[in-house]
Amino acid sequence: MFERFTEDARAVVTGAVARSERAEASTVTEEHLLLALLDLQGGRASFAFRALGVSDRREALESSLDRARRRGGLTKADEGALAGLGIDVAEIVARVEEVHGEGALAGDRRNRRWWSGHRSLTRGAKDTLVKALRIAVGRRDRVIGAEHILLALTARPGVVAEALADHGATYTAVERALFGTGGGGAAPAG
Repeated sequence: MFERFTEDARAVVTGAVARSERAEASTVTEEHLLLALLDLQGGRASFAFRALGVSDRREALESSLDRARRRGGLTKADEGALAGLGIDVAEIVARVEEVHGEGALAGDRRNRRWWSGHRSLTRGAKDTLVKALRIAVGRRDRVIGAEHILLALTARPGVVAEALADHGATYTAVERALFGTGGGGAAPAG
C-alpha cells in the first residue's frame, strides 16, 4: 500500500513517527497523524486546513486533543453516556491525576526501563491509512495523498474526528474544500 503514497502522504507518516518519538509514546496514533498533517506545508491537506480556518485554530485543536488524552481517550459522547450513568469523568480524572500526576490516564508512555525503539502504528492509525486507501480508490485516484489521510481522519469515529469536527473540519466540509461541492474535481493548488 505504501508504494501508492504520494510524497506528502509519506511525509505525514514519517512526521507522525517523529511526533510519537517527541511525545515518548511507544506507538503512533491517529492524533500523531493529525499533528503531522497540520505540520505539512503546501499541498491539498494544508489548503483544506487554511480554507476551513483550522490552521488559525491549531492551538485550540491541540488543546482539545490534550483534554481528550487526559480523559483516557474518551469522546464527548462517551463522557455523556457515562454522565447518564452518574459517572463524572472530570472528577475521576482529577482524582487519578491528584494521586498519579497530570496525564496519568493518557497512557501509551513507554516503559523507561526497557524499550526496543520501534514504534508501531495503533489499530486506529492503521485503520486510518486503510480508510485513506479506500477513499482514494472510491474517488478513482491512482495514489494516496495527504488529503486522503485527512478525509480518513474525519471519517473514522473517535477523538480526532470529534476534535476536527469541533473546529469545522467535518468529512463533508473537508471534501468540499478539497474537491469542490461535487466532490469529483481536483482541489485548487492553494
